[in-house]
Amino acid sequence: MKQLTRAEEQVMQVLWRLEKAYVRDILDHFPKPQPAYNTVSTIVRILEKKGFIDYKAFGKAHEYYPLVSKKEYRKKHFKGFVSNYFGNSYMALTSFFTKDQDLSLQELEEIKALIEKEIEQKKK
Repeated sequence: MKQLTRAEEQVMQVLWRLEKAYVRDILDHFPKPQPAYNTVSTIVRILEKKGFIDYKAFGKAHEYYPLVSKKEYRKKHFKGFVSNYFGNSYMALTSFFTKDQDLSLQELEEIKALIEKEIEQKKK
């Protein structure tokens, strides 16, 4: 799966949230100042060519919807992120978050609880 550009990801975030939308709907969910209609339309066509979205035609209008779920994209993209920035080491990633991100004690406790829960489930 190809990685999205920042602009493509912004459009996908809107489509994931709305589940289906026309270009005008997508544009309406962008913060001010909004990009031009033609810009968003071009990005949508690129996403379609990349296989991330498809559409249903209603006359000349097209209603777009995601073919790739946010969860699926996040999973693939995150693996690449860990590989590219942490040498494919989840230990290095964990160390980064626990030491370099100035997490609060509560956040660390919550992470610890999540990890302990996963450990227990893997033991079963």
